[in-house]
Amino acid sequence: MTKNQTVITSLEEGVLNLTLNRPDKLNAFNEDMHIALRAAMERAHEDAAVRAVLLTGAGRGFCAGQDLGDRDPRKSDEKPDLGHTLDTFYNPTLRLMRQLEKPIVCAVNGVAAGAGANIAFACDIVFASRSAKFIQAFSKIGLIPDAGGSWSLTRILGEPRAKALALLAEPLPAEKAEAWGLIWKTVADDVLLEESSAVATRLAKGPTVGFGLTKRLIQAAPTQNLDAHLDMERDCQREAGFTDDYAEGVTAFLEKRPAVFKGK
Repeated sequence: MTKNQTVITSLEEGVLNLTLNRPDKLNAFNEDMHIALRAAMERAHEDAAVRAVLLTGAGRGFCAGQDLGDRDPRKSDEKPDLGHTLDTFYNPTLRLMRQLEKPIVCAVNGVAAGAGANIAFACDIVFASRSAKFIQAFSKIGLIPDAGGSWSLTRILGEPRAKALALLAEPLPAEKAEAWGLIWKTVADDVLLEESSAVATRLAKGPTVGFGLTKRLIQAAPTQNLDAHLDMERDCQREAGFTDDYAEGVTAFLEKRPAVFKGK
């Protein structure tokens, strides 16, 4: 296990556990946390021992977005370049998350506000405690939804709900987020980590290459016509069929036993 000021990481049974660790600030992002989370996502790409990721937050909340204490306009007359912040910190991490061909499970404990909510939505399977809520807080400070929020909300929910959430900045309770299809599942607060960890461990023992190809296909589907997508399915299925995991899966099925996948 590695522990630093902003992120706690551990690798257990193929799962890279990541805990945002600024609980006194509701795990709001500062520069150190940005750097640490990006490094963890780079590790997930590069380390073959990592076969799934589990992301959560320490303390009573998941993530309150950007730490506004670092941007106090009363302390400087200089206007901040927030586009630089996105280019330097948020966007590279979001791209790493979307491009990772391994499952990312998110366990949202408590509030997920601003970029914190949108980082959760960039994960593949999102669990939330019943006490959790998602807030697009940007309009309260004159900003637009970032960290992919304007993209993911519109893509998942459609234009009417995306606009209302972004413009009104009203809290969206976890159970309504589940009912709207924004997250996978709402669970009792006291079993959130247990259930999300069990799913991450299950995925880490699965056919990693096939999972990655499945993610690639689903993420590409909204921007492709059927003919192009059928060709992409053909190419991905060809690649999956060449894996040792496919051979093991078929053998295990024929032998009526559980498959033992190696992730290759």
